[in-house]
Amino acid sequence: MELLKKLGNYIWSKQFGINLGIIIVIYIVGFIILNKCLAEKTKWGEKIEVPNLIGKNQNNLKKILGDSLEFEVLGSIYDPSKVEGTILSQDPKATSVTDIYVKSGRKIKVRVSKRTQMIEMPKLVDKSQRFAETILKSRGFRYTLEYKPSKEAHGAVLEQLYKNKLIAEGIRIPIGSKIKLIIGRDQAGVPQALPNLIGLTIEEARVRVANMIDMDFQVACPEGYTSADSLSSRVETQSPDYSEDGRVASGSTILIFATKVAIEQEP
Repeated sequence: MELLKKLGNYIWSKQFGINLGIIIVIYIVGFIILNKCLAEKTKWGEKIEVPNLIGKNQNNLKKILGDSLEFEVLGSIYDPSKVEGTILSQDPKATSVTDIYVKSGRKIKVRVSKRTQMIEMPKLVDKSQRFAETILKSRGFRYTLEYKPSKEAHGAVLEQLYKNKLIAEGIRIPIGSKIKLIIGRDQAGVPQALPNLIGLTIEEARVRVANMIDMDFQVACPEGYTSADSLSSRVETQSPDYSEDGRVASGSTILIFATKVAIEQEP
């Protein structure tokens, strides 16, 4: 009972009132300072709209975002249909889409387009033609085929070339590049399209036949001809005769009959 009486007297004393007042003042001041620090740190109440950057070019981002927002390019995505550097995605998305606002200094992360993608050249030598074609298509390469006599490697890739130079496995080149494959072929009796040589010069006909697989080329010119005549003599007939769907086996001979074309002399 005596303890309660002393406690009551202390509570109603002047000293207790002073101490309580000091505590309340300290609490209020601390609360104000803490709120101010938190407001500055968290930028409480600040709302900045995130612009829609999709389709814009990364070179214009600084101007679009100004000093309030920052940006970071996370990477690039191959898209040859877009101008290099076109923004394809952003995080966070535009406020017009999400209705979400951000605070100043927020970093907008974007991914941009690129028109060139570097792809590793696969190892195709000794692989079958069909396998090689499938691999090149899957990696986005174009290709042409050229055949070379080879009984041992019939149907297999003998060489792989890029820009007419041998290219090794693992070399990175642009997607869409054209690769030339040299394919081995046992050429005996391989059917191929018969060219139309009528009207060509002897030299033009010779080049046309030379581009075929293992073909012999012979010329019949009643008047005889020299190397100079091969540029002016024209093919009148050929054997085998040309037809639209005509085929000729490799190892065969194409015989042409040519006549000299008179060159008019200037007076």
